[in-house]
Amino acid sequence: MRFFVLLLVLILGSCVGSSGPPKNQTDACSILDQKRGWLKDLQRSESAWGVPVHVQMATIWRESNYQRRAKTSKKYFLWVIPNGRVSSAYGYGQALDGTWDWYRDETGNHRAKRTDFGDTADFIGWYMNVSNRRLGIEKNDAFNQYLAYHEGHTGYSRGSYASKAWLKGAANEVQAMASRYESQLQYCT
Repeated sequence: MRFFVLLLVLILGSCVGSSGPPKNQTDACSILDQKRGWLKDLQRSESAWGVPVHVQMATIWRESNYQRRAKTSKKYFLWVIPNGRVSSAYGYGQALDGTWDWYRDETGNHRAKRTDFGDTADFIGWYMNVSNRRLGIEKNDAFNQYLAYHEGHTGYSRGSYASKAWLKGAANEVQAMASRYESQLQYCT
């Protein structure tokens, strides 16, 4: 009996440890070694929508640091009383409620969850494909794809990012990480 309890604790402990975000988030090979099913999810999205794996990964890295239940910060009334969240952004891709609903309606993927990595990869591929069609942004242009992802298609077309130095800095980080991931992915086994 004692053996079975110990075995159960070890099995449950290994499951809990593997569910967190990858440890070395700047190394694409390390990420994909730790999260075995993710590469297939990313490749499936790339096949469906044409958005490269490295652009998808850099977007997820920036949006949630690969945390499946990531949420925006809380808002406070009088600096002390919690008053909801900054937005409805949630999950790996920090998709807003309305945008996620639009994705599910357009793709027919009504069971998609923002906490499912494969669903998020598909969502990002779909969204960036729409950005390509509507705004003419190349699918491998991580900088502008991220700006459109963050600001929405209407915001991007209006140039709402132009006065947001912090957002352009974030888009530069996404571009740099996408380039890093792209070069690393060539050597993953």
